[in-house]
Amino acid sequence: VRLVESGGGLVQPGESLRLSCEGSEIQLSIYTVNWFRQAPGKQREMVAQVAGRSTKRYSDSAEGRFTVSRDNAKNTVYLRMNNLKPEDTAVYYCNAKWGLDEHWGEGTQVTVSS
Repeated sequence: VRLVESGGGLVQPGESLRLSCEGSEIQLSIYTVNWFRQAPGKQREMVAQVAGRSTKRYSDSAEGRFTVSRDNAKNTVYLRMNNLKPEDTAVYYCNAKWGLDEHWGEGTQVTVSS
C-alpha cells in the first residue's frame, strides 16, 4: 500500500496550489482521507478531511481557502489551496484511515514566500 503526494512547490502569497494524494493498492474511496501539515518546530495538524461518504471538514485556518475532493476513478484525493499565506508553509501529508487500518504518505513541501 502506498500513498503518494504531489503538487507541492514554492509559490508567492495569494497564489494557489493543488495537492494530490494517489493511492496504490488501496481503495481510497472507502477510506477517510485526511490532509495534515507540519511546519518546522510545530506539531502536525489536520487541515482537511473527506470521509467515505464525502463529508468534509476543515481546520479554522483552512476554512474558506482550502477544498478537499475525491476522484474515485483516479483513486486520488486532492487538496486545492487558494490565497496561500506564508504561515501555510509546511510539509503536507496525506493520511488514509479505515477502522484500524491507517496509512501515511511521505509528504510534499509547500513553501509560500515572496
